Amino acid sequence: MTEDAPEQAHQFERGTDGPKVIVVGVDGSDSSLRAAAYAGGLARRQRALLAVVYVQPVLAAGAALGAPVADTTEAIAENLIAEIREATERVKGIFDVRWEFHTFRGDPYNGLVSASDELKADAVVVGASEQAGHRIVGSVAVRLVKAGRWPVTVVP
Repeated sequence: MTEDAPEQAHQFERGTDGPKVIVVGVDGSDSSLRAAAYAGGLARRQRALLAVVYVQPVLAAGAALGAPVADTTEAIAENLIAEIREATERVKGIFDVRWEFHTFRGDPYNGLVSASDELKADAVVVGASEQAGHRIVGSVAVRLVKAGRWPVTVVP
């Protein structure tokens, strides 16, 4: 700004001070855990809330076959919470991050969209898909980017 230019009034603009809520999708895969680590570092540097989201799949076919799908996905959620708590305890004092764990039901894409909307996410972080079929159908990450509603970071 030059000395001749009048000082402009500051107006509120969402996101100008960095993200306040960062949503990271986790499912227990290596890429999702790397995404959680990356998002944790980002949340620490930005002093943002890290919202760790696990989307429990709803599989009608599994229930019809007698598979205990709900019990399995609940166990996955509990294991993820335990892993996150253990990791945060190991780095306590060095890596202080405010975080919350949320569980949503549905398919991963719609679950992350719902979570990001409900939690008023400023940014979304996901791991790159590890499934070969997603090159044809499209991964959750690609679909989130195409939605164009939040900045999306895809961690390999």
